[in-house]
Order: sequence, then structure tokens, then C-alpha cells
Amino acid sequence: MLKGNFIDNLPKIYGLYTGGFIAFILLMAVLEQMGLGADTIGILFVAFTIFIYAAIGWLSRTMQVEAYYVAGREVPPVFNGMATAADWMSGASFVALAGGVYFGGHGYLAFVVGWTGGYVLVNSLMAPYLRKFGCYTVPDFIGTRFGGNFARLVAVIILVVASFTYVTAQINATGTIAARALQIPFEVGVWFGLLGILLCSMLGGMRAVTWTQVAQYIVLIIAYLAPVIWMSNKQGFGIIPHFSYGDAVVRVAELEALVGVGTPAAEKIAGVSVLTGLHNAPGDNMAAWKFVTLALCMMAGTASLPHILMRYFTTPTVRAARKSVSWSLLFIFLLYFTAPALATLTKLQLLDPTLATSIIGKAVADVNALEWIQKWSSVGMLAISDSNGDGILQINEFFMRPDIVVLATPEIAGLPYVVSGLVAAGGMAAAMSTADGLLLAIANALSHDLYYKIIDPKADTRHRLIVARVLLIIIGAAGAAVASLKLTGILGAVAWAFCFACSGLFFPLVLGVWWKRANRAGAIAGMVAGFLAGSIYLYWTYTTGNTWLGIDHLRFGIIGMPVSLVAMVVVSLMTPEPDAEIQAMVDETRDPSGKTVLDMAH
Repeated sequence: MLKGNFIDNLPKIYGLYTGGFIAFILLMAVLEQMGLGADTIGILFVAFTIFIYAAIGWLSRTMQVEAYYVAGREVPPVFNGMATAADWMSGASFVALAGGVYFGGHGYLAFVVGWTGGYVLVNSLMAPYLRKFGCYTVPDFIGTRFGGNFARLVAVIILVVASFTYVTAQINATGTIAARALQIPFEVGVWFGLLGILLCSMLGGMRAVTWTQVAQYIVLIIAYLAPVIWMSNKQGFGIIPHFSYGDAVVRVAELEALVGVGTPAAEKIAGVSVLTGLHNAPGDNMAAWKFVTLALCMMAGTASLPHILMRYFTTPTVRAARKSVSWSLLFIFLLYFTAPALATLTKLQLLDPTLATSIIGKAVADVNALEWIQKWSSVGMLAISDSNGDGILQINEFFMRPDIVVLATPEIAGLPYVVSGLVAAGGMAAAMSTADGLLLAIANALSHDLYYKIIDPKADTRHRLIVARVLLIIIGAAGAAVASLKLTGILGAVAWAFCFACSGLFFPLVLGVWWKRANRAGAIAGMVAGFLAGSIYLYWTYTTGNTWLGIDHLRFGIIGMPVSLVAMVVVSLMTPEPDAEIQAMVDETRDPSGKTVLDMAH
């Protein structure tokens, strides 16, 4: 029997939830042994977890502004860390990152370095001070700190562009998972995923999203670790492969040399990778530069993304905000530390002729007869072409979308299908949790900063929340429509989102906290100049294929950020300094003690 309020009982509630989910996994395993079909298991996993998330969303419904926008500012640090980790570990992290490492090698670890290192910036430069400020959204901070509706409007535009780019990648991931688990076309899968996303977030806003994301983190981390531990133990690397799979890396390198990876005959394998220019040939002196610039863009983007910064507005105190960043890093580390091991062990399953699961060098007819090959081929995620007609599968005759590596791993490794269903549920949880946060960030910014602060300052609570919910539906539908077009891969869209955010928002946010001399004109100049410079460079390099200093379309934030910094500093120094009230507000923001700068009903 639970006693006390909901917050006090969180450990018990989520302990029971975790136990229940593990019991459901065991039930599915028993049913599989009794003959339940693989497709049915996949459907049950996805349907069961989405039902749980929707139930949490319904139970968390609210009509209170404080609860809808910032979850009542009562989320404890540990649980905010879990929610932030789920918000952060998107479809890109869960579904696409290991696929990037699989096809591109160590170069893709720039994403891991940048995404993880970004939390150092969040903790030291942003989260505690934005929490002390007491804002509801990132444009809320920009508009109040620098003053004037135009600065707020520019921040809203940048937020919408960055977050919308990101959310299309998450809906893309839900479509990929739904297509395989439910055996439906990808174009239908994206709409199915969107329905689940809206069920979680529409009625309860940030409060619903927070408690849903905690539940989603538990699902996704169990789903990510289970197949890696199983494969590692099966291949003789122990149950904790993170420190022991070095021999597997050496073996993969030997096998790749034998099958001709990196030779002209196998160059077509590069065609399966969504991203280019990340992995360089030995001796390429641009490799380190590309790694560093991509990592910097991911770090600054992490510290600029509104849906992540919003999570720290939900904690009870400034100290709790700082502690929750540390918890976020721990929970995120568990997945990122596992991704390289997963990619390595999966590649070994396909290449090593001593393993029953290997396919390279086998008869094409036999490979085509494999159930997992047939099922992934049927939804357009995999293809085999016997180009030379010798009947033997060569490395350059096997094409697989990087986005499916994690999802297909249990089948590739010959694990029970219950593990595939678990991984599908985990991938759906990762994509949905991030999409929830992103859609909420966009809808909250438009309803609070555009509608309430600029268009109709007299709007009552009911109208504000109705506007927010209608916008959630419209933006989600637009995201699903764009995702269905498959304009770019998941990791590519995520990289763009980070670069948009850091080009326009990083320095206005940092200097807004740390430089009292920064003023309205400087902030507007920094946001507009940085965002336009980055966007123009993206258009130029993406459409022409040309680059400047090796900076391709994945790292255009390296162009936008310096332009933003110079414009903001120069214009601020050329125009009058902020008034004494604003400067006193900045001093108060940097003081961790005391009440929030803004009142509760701003």
C-alpha cells in the first residue's frame, strides 16, 4: 500500500513498473517457447509499451500552467536524470548510432564525445542558471533577459527550425520500427508512431512527458543492454563486454581485410551509409579536424537544444538542477558505452565464418532463404545483389540501412525473437521520448512565447493550453509528413538540428548569463547572423558538394557559431549597455541561493 504523495512514492511506483515489465518479457519468452509467432510477439511488445505510456499520459493530464509547462517544478534529481536521458537518447542514439559505428568506424564516435561532453557545458554554463531564472522556455529566457518581443520571436524561430528538424528524425525512427514490428509500410509507420507520441504528451504537457520518459528510459536501457550481453556471452567475451571485446575488434579487422573492405572492388559498400566524410582513409590529415569539428558542434548543440534545457526547469531547486545533470550523464553513459560493443559484435556475427550466423562468403541462395533477410528486405531496409553472378555473397553485394543495425541485431545473432520484440519496444521508447520533448518544446514556445507573450497577453489559462495542444497535433502531423519523404537519414537530420541550435542560440544563451554588457541589439544580431550564416553554408555545401576547410553539411555550426559570437559582441559594444535593472537581474541569476528571478505566474 502506497502512503504519502506521488513524488514520495516514485521509487516504489517505478520499482513495481520495472518488475512488471520484466514479468511481461518472461511471459513473452514462455509464449514463444509454446509456439507464439514472431510477428505476434513484436506487435505485443510495441502495443503493450505504447499502451502503458498512453495510460501515464492520461493519468498525468492537467489544466494548470505550471504543471503543463514545467511539471510543477517538483521532479527529483534522479528521476529528472532518467527523464532527461530518455529525452536525450533519441532514435539517433538507440537506432542509428551503433549503425554509424558499424559502417563508418571510429569517426562516428565524435557523436558520442560531443553528445556526452555537451553535458559538461550544460552543467557549468546553462542548467543551474536557467533554473534560477525561473523561465518556462528558452525563448522565455531570451525575451526576458534581453527585453523586447523581437528577440523572443527570433529565438522562437530558431527553436522551431532546430526542433522540427530533430523531430522528423525521431518520427523517422518510429516509422522504421513500426514498419518491421507491425509489418506495415514505412510511410504508414510514421503516422502510427506519431499517434503514440501525441497520446503521451497532449493532455499533460511536461508533467505527462516527464513521468512517461522515466518509464521509457527503463524500457530502452533494458532493451539495449540485453542483446549485447547475450551476444557477448555467446561469443565468449563474458557478460560485461565493455571491457573485453578488444579481441573482437582485432578479429573484425582481420576479416574485413580478407573480404576486401576498403578495396576498390568493395567501395560500393559506402553507399549504404547515410553519412559521408566522417570516416577517412589512413593518412588523411583531415580526419582529426573533421572529428574535432563534429564533436564541437554536437557539444555546443547539446547545450543549446531547448528540449534538453527545458528538462532542468522542472527541478525543485537550483541545486537539484545541477545534481540532475550528473544523473543524466550516468544514465546516458550506460547506453553510449555499449554502442561500440554492439556494433563490433554484430559485425562479427555476419563476417566470422566460424559462426553459424555469418553470411559473407556463403551461397546467395542460402542467404536469401534466411527469415531475417526476407523480412527486412520486404520493408525496403535491406537488399542483396549478386553483381558478379558467381552465386557467392561478397561484401559489396550486401546492402543494409545503418538505421536497422540495432533493430536487426537479435535476428542476425540468432537470438530468441522475444529479444527482437524487446529491442523494437526499446527503440520505439527512445524515439517517442525524444519526439515528445521536441514537440512539447515547439508547442510551448509557440503557445507561451508567441501566442501569450506577443499575440494575446490577456489570454486565460484555458485558451493557452488549448492552443498548446492544437499546435502539438499540427506540428506532429507536419513532422510525420516530412519524415515520410525520407529526405535524409536519422543521424544526418540530428546533426543538422544540433548545428541550427548552436549557430543561433549557443552564444546568446551563454553570454546572456555570463556577460552583463550583452544587450538586446547584440543578442538579435548574434542570433540572426549566426543562424543565417550556418543555414546559407548548409544550403551551399549540401547542394553543390563543395566544402570550405573540410566543413561539410554535418558540421555547419562551425561556421554559424563564430559569426554569432562576433556579431553579438561587436553590436553589444557599439550600442548602449543594458539598464541597471537588467544587470542586477543577471547578477541575481548567477547566485544559486534565494528565490527564482521570475515570479511563478510570469
